Amino acid sequence: MAKKIPHHGKKRAQPGYRDRGHKPPPHRHGAHLPETAIVRITGTDNDGDALARPVTWDPDLGPPPIIHMRPEQPGRPALAPGERILAHLSPDGPGHYQGRTIKRISETPARILGVLKLGRMEHRIVPTDRRSKAEWIVPAGGESGAKDGEIVLAEPLPDHHRLGLKPARVIEVLGHMGDARSVSLICIHTHDIPTEFPADAVHEAETAQGVPLGNRTDLRNVPLITIDGEDARDFDDAVFAEPAPSEKDGAGFRLIVAIADVAHYVRTDSALDNAARTRGNSVYFPDRVVPMLPEALSNGWCSLRPDEERGCLFVEMRIDAAGRKTSHRFGRGLMRSAARMTYEQVEQDQDRFPHLYAAYRALIAERTRRGTLDLDLPERKVVLSEAGKVLSVAPRPRLDSHRLIEEFMVLANVAAAEELERLHQLCMYRVHAPPTEEKLANLRTFLSALGISLPPGNQVHPRDLDHVLKMVADTPESSMINEVMLRSQSQAAYSPDNIGHFGLALTRYAHFTSPIRRYADLLVHRALIAGLKLGTDGLAPEETARFPDTAEHITGTERRAQLAERDAVDRYLAAYMAEKVGERFAARISGVTRFGLFVTVSDSGASGIVPISSLPDDYWQHNEGEQTLTGRRSHLVFKLAQDVEVRLVEASPVTGGLVFHIMQGVPAGKRSRRG
Repeated sequence: MAKKIPHHGKKRAQPGYRDRGHKPPPHRHGAHLPETAIVRITGTDNDGDALARPVTWDPDLGPPPIIHMRPEQPGRPALAPGERILAHLSPDGPGHYQGRTIKRISETPARILGVLKLGRMEHRIVPTDRRSKAEWIVPAGGESGAKDGEIVLAEPLPDHHRLGLKPARVIEVLGHMGDARSVSLICIHTHDIPTEFPADAVHEAETAQGVPLGNRTDLRNVPLITIDGEDARDFDDAVFAEPAPSEKDGAGFRLIVAIADVAHYVRTDSALDNAARTRGNSVYFPDRVVPMLPEALSNGWCSLRPDEERGCLFVEMRIDAAGRKTSHRFGRGLMRSAARMTYEQVEQDQDRFPHLYAAYRALIAERTRRGTLDLDLPERKVVLSEAGKVLSVAPRPRLDSHRLIEEFMVLANVAAAEELERLHQLCMYRVHAPPTEEKLANLRTFLSALGISLPPGNQVHPRDLDHVLKMVADTPESSMINEVMLRSQSQAAYSPDNIGHFGLALTRYAHFTSPIRRYADLLVHRALIAGLKLGTDGLAPEETARFPDTAEHITGTERRAQLAERDAVDRYLAAYMAEKVGERFAARISGVTRFGLFVTVSDSGASGIVPISSLPDDYWQHNEGEQTLTGRRSHLVFKLAQDVEVRLVEASPVTGGLVFHIMQGVPAGKRSRRG
């Protein structure tokens, strides 16, 4: 049903508005929060009151409701972003709740991350989180020596009067806004990503030594090579391929995928293990990496450097000419990388690696036969100068060499899951559920408006979705349909219970190939070591008991990393666009909501909001199923993936926020205005 948003030239209610005299209907997805729940403070509204979200929320239910926390009692510190609260909740409008603090349960004091602004009459902290609408006031002496424009951590002070801005005191200076590393620094602290390793973990890494041959398989004469990005410093996987006739049709290949033996160095419940489990994964920013393991391991003994002996876990696989795996064998080896290659080098000199590419083509044929979902969503690469200024933003190229490595890794990951099942050994699966019935219904509605149908029933196969993508490839609607298809998908996760991987059309799948940067892979290595009796450093009983909790934790750290990485790109793009305020750009509508539109600039990929208050004066109707906003009087329609012209009116590098106005529907005499 269309949602009606009246507009008569006056200020409209923005997200966070609530009519206290209105009896609220249930949340739009029919899901209700309990009367008591643990919530996390995410920001503040325009009045400076805290906003929160439930800590536990099923993303398949849609966006989580917004919780408006009541002010704290006089004399108590104000609630600050990141703080966890046991709260009493009551409905307060569609998708909104009122919250009252029962107990603060954060293990550490709440912190505010922001930029200090020194003024003649008063000092303020501008939060770096765009969800925080209100600034914080710093009383005399509360700046603690921080200078204007510096990024600071602050803590809320007791608020005795509860009038005006809330007070806070600076407790740590992190750097200056505009410095080369300021953007990633903000993202690291915003998302609570740990950066410092405990001293005992660093000591374990720095005292590590090379691996002797012992009972390992000697792979030193096998010409394994690593293929990574040009700026990579850790090389945790190596590949090899050669023709190997199969019994069935006389053709096929022998493949070897060798992976750094991280389990040899990171023992269960050691200081290194505890640090790695806490991080869950490495986090990658345009200017730095926050590694899961200390550099002495991630760039040292666990990096498969050329012409240096390294311990490894390997899987030897046989595939037939059609790319079907006919057998596999796991082992623990000692290898010596024959070369460190980049994707570009391998792509430009394919004749040098005929067997790798022949095997790759066979694996691609099998992937096509299996019917996987292959979304075409370009990834943006941010190029920085040494001073941290954005030089360019461009789509990251997708080469056959990238796909080659992906196919080899997928095959090795499948083999790992199959081997652990054969051994009746616990496995940390990589699972991906099919789309929910609601998301599938919304997708059908959207596609039907374009004259595209899906097979009947709720058991849609990935090949059905991929068929749609191939059908619209190279059409103006391609980008839009890829975006909508992505939004219809569930999020992948880690679990000791196997439900298969929908996107890859696989019945069993596990991550085995990147133990330097993913804790899940390290657990799979330990499980293989234990099941195949390859050493005493396999999966321990106490580790298996906490597998469900570990799965939930590392799924959470992965999503935290994804948000932080996306946040960093957004902030760099905002800094890049700040010099272009007032300019007009070709863009595409990337989101349609009842409170406005989201647009993505075509050349840079920068995304921002178009507030509904900036649209032409009209009575706007939001159709969620068709993803449109329609003006009742003007009949002007804005729909998902529509090409539009926009003018940039605001860019905030501090928060990463961009605000645009759409030129469609604007009278010709007003189209030239800037600012």
